[in-house]
Amino acid sequence: MMLEFPVGLAPSFLKMDFSELPALIAAFAFGPQYGVLVCLIKNLINLPFSNSMMVGEIANFLIGVCFVVPAGLIYRYDKSKKGAVIGSLTGALLMAALSIPINYYVTYPIYAQLFAKGDMNAIVAMYTALYKGIDTLPKALVYCNMPFTLAKGLLDFALTMLIYKQVSPLLKGEKRK
Repeated sequence: MMLEFPVGLAPSFLKMDFSELPALIAAFAFGPQYGVLVCLIKNLINLPFSNSMMVGEIANFLIGVCFVVPAGLIYRYDKSKKGAVIGSLTGALLMAALSIPINYYVTYPIYAQLFAKGDMNAIVAMYTALYKGIDTLPKALVYCNMPFTLAKGLLDFALTMLIYKQVSPLLKGEKRK
């Protein structure tokens, strides 16, 4: 989470990071509950460095869990590359889809109360400044947040596929061949 960067195609509070990578590896190596634990720990570690008053960490945790739990569960029952691919793609799709209700009902209402005196229009205005056609929160979530979240999940999945084979023996306490 410390290595985050803005993407320029979304409001500045949406930043790309690869923090689901260790959670996904933990879910594959030890089970989905450990993926959830890594999601929790990384967000707790990030709290002192964050300026979101826990709002960003709550969103990151909830959305991260939507990714690692299905990925870890599917991989648990099919411990193959195919299982990892199907699990990760399912997790990325669920994470993207569930980012809409999580942000609509949880994250943005809290954010609006803490940072915008309860005015949800202030949040929508950040999207409208980038995209004139995005003039409601549902449009912002569907046309900006959901694709952003899907891309984040797919990038974390791609990186996991690149390094999992190399770190798997270490995680399982085996000597590397």
